[in-house]
Amino acid sequence: MKAFVMEEIGETGIVEKERPQPGPMDAVIEPTVGLICTSDCHTVHGAIGERDNLTLGHEAVGVVEEVGEAVEDFEPGDRVAVGAITPDWNSAAAQDGHPSQSGGALGGWKFANVKDGVFAEYAHVNDADGNLAHIPDGVSDHEAAYTADMLSTGFAAAENAEIPMGGTVAVFAQGPVGLMATKGAALQGAGEIIAVEAVEARQELAREYGADHVVDFSEGDPVEGIMDLTDGEGVDAAIEALGADGTLQDCIKVTKPGGIVSNVGYHGDGEFRRIPREEWGVGMAEIDIITDLCPGGRLRIERLLRLLENGRVDPTKMTTHEFDFAEIEEAFEMMHEKDDGIIKPLIRFD
Repeated sequence: MKAFVMEEIGETGIVEKERPQPGPMDAVIEPTVGLICTSDCHTVHGAIGERDNLTLGHEAVGVVEEVGEAVEDFEPGDRVAVGAITPDWNSAAAQDGHPSQSGGALGGWKFANVKDGVFAEYAHVNDADGNLAHIPDGVSDHEAAYTADMLSTGFAAAENAEIPMGGTVAVFAQGPVGLMATKGAALQGAGEIIAVEAVEARQELAREYGADHVVDFSEGDPVEGIMDLTDGEGVDAAIEALGADGTLQDCIKVTKPGGIVSNVGYHGDGEFRRIPREEWGVGMAEIDIITDLCPGGRLRIERLLRLLENGRVDPTKMTTHEFDFAEIEEAFEMMHEKDDGIIKPLIRFD
């Protein structure tokens, strides 16, 4: 089969690989559509170290090709979504309520980290009954692909922020995860949503997804802008959806004492992140910093698919470009460089 791989740091290519085989509890799927994530770009450029011909990609849906003998709920021909995070559900971390971390820190993140990802003609899924979900007839593959990561991660940011009904929240960065955090905040009942973004097309989408105000950081200090909008009080919660030292600091600066900073940004460079001492109340402002990886698992995906089925959210507005699998190298480079106003590129395998 053909697979799109990270050959080494900074280098990608399409290569021939052996078709994967399922273990007793596993499945092999044939992807139909996928989405390229900025984290794939981080990986290729060394954020998690060297990888040797590792198949990239963690956002895809497809059709079951083969299942292991112990798989009970799926069979060949089923349309399925698979999460970007595929925990081992019998691990100690999963049983302790932290499935994303099964097998150690980030241990639930297997695709394009510790095993081949989904940008291939066939992809292996561990623990299929726990990590696959049936796609309802009324949901397109294009829509369902967003449940793998963007919907799950963005909504987790809003869930972890514990925004009070009618409360205030600032969402820093309106890339795909930030946009879904904005939409998640709206669905959670936030009374005032402030989006921080400089790119006009992303500002417009932020408003469509529920932002009441947009603070353009290219025109001034976003902290000052948010404090002005909140009459100097700050917000009940701030969401970091970029993965940068300065942005994390700004989140702390605008969060009220007793509030929450919810981080889902991928901090792909640097050794440390700094905390602004005074705004942190010299350590006593009771500001919680909560981090999360993309929540995985069948139940999570089924709930997200229900939101799509009933029209609660349309993530396909974020799809700015479409490519065939044979064009994936071009799509990947565009995503890395953020060329042509790209937000999210869809890859079609069929």
